[in-house]
Parts: sequence; C-alpha cells; structure tokens
Amino acid sequence: MSAAGDEPGTAASDGAEAEVAPPQDGELAATPAQDGEPTAEDAVSAPGLDGQPRKVTRRFPLFTRDTARPEGGGRAAPKDAPAPARQWPVLAVIGTVGLGLLLTALDVFRVGTLLIGVALLAGAAMRWMLPDVGMLAVRSRFTDLVTYGVLGVTIVLLAMMAQPKPWLEIPFLDDTLHFTIRT
Repeated sequence: MSAAGDEPGTAASDGAEAEVAPPQDGELAATPAQDGEPTAEDAVSAPGLDGQPRKVTRRFPLFTRDTARPEGGGRAAPKDAPAPARQWPVLAVIGTVGLGLLLTALDVFRVGTLLIGVALLAGAAMRWMLPDVGMLAVRSRFTDLVTYGVLGVTIVLLAMMAQPKPWLEIPFLDDTLHFTIRT
C-alpha cells in the first residue's frame, strides 16, 4: 500500500488544507470533505465506473435502459404476506371482471357488462385512494384514473342503454346513432 501523498491527484496528509483545482470541462466541481473524500456540489447521480460521482442531466436519455415503477406500484401488503394477498387490488378487479364475463356468457348480458364496468370504476377508486395498489398501477396515477374511469363509465352507460328495453335513454346519443345509421 502506498502513502497518501504518493499517488498523483491525492493530497498529502500533513494536516494542511488541500487545494482543489477548478473543474475541467465535463468534470464535477468537488470540495474536500472532512475525511478527504471529494464531494460534488452540482447535481449528481450514482457513481460512475471509476467510483466518482457523475453529473446528471435533466434531458431524457437517448436509449431507455430500464423502466421506472409507476407511482403506487409497490406491494399492497407486507413483503412476508403470500403473493395473492400482496396483489389483492388487481385480483379483486380481475375477479369481478371474470364474474361479469361469466354472467354475460350465461346470457345475463346487462348485469354482466354492468359488473365489468363497475369493476373498472372500483379499480379507478382504489388507484385514487390507496397509496400502494401493486400491479393495478400500470402507468402514472393520473393516466390510470382516466383510463379506468373512462372505460368503466363507457361500459356502464352502454350496458344501461343496451336494447331491448334500455334502462337509460340519452336522447342526443340516440339521435347521433340514428343519424350515423341513416347517412
């Protein structure tokens, strides 16, 4: 092992204050810390291959190397819980949609499709209210809310407007449908 002052670029440990050269283009501005390690003053990221902190940029990278987990995409239950318990929000939505599909296949069309729409609306509500929803978090919270909400409301409205004997009649939608069919 060599002494502290033997290698180029290191300060001798004689108690004197080490001077730091101004950073070159592409280097970090560093100041000596109490233990002799350089600290970065600019925004830094994880250490580079050489172990030194490297600069970060706010620009998007040219190539994506990994995918960030969506906000709320953590476990919905503790780590030591069984897998189904950790993912209960997405399992509740999928189970309700499955029940709706089963009812639709058993010729209870209106109730089955209503159940599918309600399951999506419940998914939107869970995504909004719960901090961690596991795999129910696919995108950002806002995008998930809009997607689940719009799909849920659309399916519920279409189920209620289905013929014969619709439960809900919306005149402007009826006029729009008749206009598009006639022309």
